[in-house]
Amino acid sequence: MTDRRTALIAMSGGVDSSVAAALMKQRGYDCIGVTMKLRSNEDCACTEKSCCTADDAEDARNAAYSMGMKFYVFNFTQEFEKDVIDRFVSAYEQGLTPNPCIDCNRYMKFELLYQRGRALGCDYIVTGHYARTEFDEAHGRWVLKKAKNAAKDQSYVLYSMTQEQLSHTIFPLGDFTSKDEVRALAEQLGLFNAHKHDSQDICFVPDGDYAEFIRRRTGKTYPPGSFVDTQGNVIGEHSGLIRYTIGQRKGLGVGFGERMYVCGKDVERNTVTLSREDGLYSSKLTADDFNWILFAEPPKEPVQVTARTRYNGKETPAKAWADDSGLVHVEFEQPQRAVTAGQAVVLYSGDTVVGGGTIISSEK
Repeated sequence: MTDRRTALIAMSGGVDSSVAAALMKQRGYDCIGVTMKLRSNEDCACTEKSCCTADDAEDARNAAYSMGMKFYVFNFTQEFEKDVIDRFVSAYEQGLTPNPCIDCNRYMKFELLYQRGRALGCDYIVTGHYARTEFDEAHGRWVLKKAKNAAKDQSYVLYSMTQEQLSHTIFPLGDFTSKDEVRALAEQLGLFNAHKHDSQDICFVPDGDYAEFIRRRTGKTYPPGSFVDTQGNVIGEHSGLIRYTIGQRKGLGVGFGERMYVCGKDVERNTVTLSREDGLYSSKLTADDFNWILFAEPPKEPVQVTARTRYNGKETPAKAWADDSGLVHVEFEQPQRAVTAGQAVVLYSGDTVVGGGTIISSEK
């Protein structure tokens, strides 16, 4: 990259990315606003008369122009289909529970958008994420840190960032302690979207019905199968494997006379295993596709960390280490509820992200 202080701002049309852009302008950067077009209008599931994709892009354009910034729309629809939606569908079909926001950040924002920024000669990529980056002198590494606003912290979905990406990324909102501060600043700056509602997590499934989305997209029929207990006894019939996630209690479609929870899925046998709540807890997990941020080399001996196994989950003390094959093992001090294959485990040391990867299995 060049020595120019030029920043490519990822703008969604919302208040967070608009404030991030304004802050970078205040800091003296030459800013270019960009919206990533990820869904074609005919594919959008929005029920409004005007497509949400087009409306958000127009809001982003207006915000950029109001600050005197150049603005572009990058069409990443094909890449989004392949690297986010197809991966999402494939994971569910394999009995996993994916987090598509992680893939979107990994492949769209900090790969495609980052590469486009380099091609435009930009020094930095800037987004409205609630997180922080800094150089850690003790480890000689760029690190990802939690936002000061713990309620909005998004470090969990950013764990895949590389050293190069971290060194050329700025998260201006990471130092804000509340969303109210961000909205108040937007008002002061005269931004029209100061009170625009936050976007939902899964943009391509706005109604939350993942199973119906997958069915429509693939055209496949996902046949019913057996609910079984932890001893393998058939105790009912499920309505298709993709409709269930680990820890689920509601929507089972069958009454058992007591609270029962999904604790396992077997794609080959097309069975869903149910148990009482005490059957949901795991003391260990194994993860692959792991990105170590704090360490240049994966630790072969256990290191003390805190671990989070869901986006909104609580961190818990644990030990983690990598084996010779690169798989990472995490052992919790106290068993954790509903550890789910396909989700991410992200490790922390205080406010610093140690690393993260995809959960492939857990043990009781």
